[in-house]
Order: sequence, then structure tokens, then C-alpha cells
Amino acid sequence: MTRDETYIRKAIELAEKALEQGEIPVGAIVVYKDRIIGEGTNTTKTEHLSTGHAEIAAINQANRYLGQDKLDGCELFSTLEPCLMCTGAIMNARIGRVVFGAFDRDAGAMGGKLDLSTVFFKHNAEILGGILKERCEQLIQTFFEERRSKSVDNNYSLW
Repeated sequence: MTRDETYIRKAIELAEKALEQGEIPVGAIVVYKDRIIGEGTNTTKTEHLSTGHAEIAAINQANRYLGQDKLDGCELFSTLEPCLMCTGAIMNARIGRVVFGAFDRDAGAMGGKLDLSTVFFKHNAEILGGILKERCEQLIQTFFEERRSKSVDNNYSLW
């Protein structure tokens, strides 16, 4: 197993916890010098927050851990390609590398729907998508199939 797969597996564990809580199953971690310093899951439904994305939670926790607003030298691992909001936060935090599992063809901003990696900003991250893609996609597909079969809520934008 590669280093990237090891960290994506940790993000998958977080996504599974989000799924158990009725959230879109996305998990994210921030790694600094091979140590996890931030982690998060989606909380948009349980906390009624449109900004309750796993990546934002992981970044906030990493900021607090390091006691600074910039995360130079850090990497972010997520089960799903970051959206526009999360991509902006990643760039603002100056995270150097982003690794994700599933591409998000509806809202992804790192190659799925848009590709902000091709736009020059003050800071750009190295981006690698598709790590353990099948497992990450399976989590999301299972969630939406279950929601749709129960007709609980059709206000989800993914797949």
C-alpha cells in the first residue's frame, strides 16, 4: 500500500462515520510531516451548515494545531474532489498537495467540473485524483441510492 493510499484509507474511515450520521460520506485529513494534524467529515445536514464540508473542518483543525492561518508544507487527503469553496480554502491556506479519491463531476473544482489547477493563483497545489477511487465512489453512490429509494431528501447535488 502506498503512502497516499494509507492516508486516503484514513479519510475513508471518517467518511464512513459521516455516513453513519446521515451525512454525505466525505472525509478529509491534513497531514504535516507525516502526522495527521486535522481531520473532518461533512456536517452540512447535522449542523445545518452550508460550509460544513470535511475539507474545511480538517483545515480549521490543522490551523488551530499549528497556531497559524497558513499551512505551508501540509497535504490534504479527501475522499471526494474538493468543491469550489474548499478549493479556495486550500489555496488560501497554501496547502502544497491535494490527494483525493472520487472525482466530482457536478461540483469538483480540481478536474471534475472545473479545473482551478490550471488557473494561476498566488499559490497552487499539486493535485492527484483517483486514489482508491472505486471505494470512495462506492460510499457516495450507496448514500445517494439509499436516499433516493427512501425519497427522504432530493436536495443533494452529487450524482
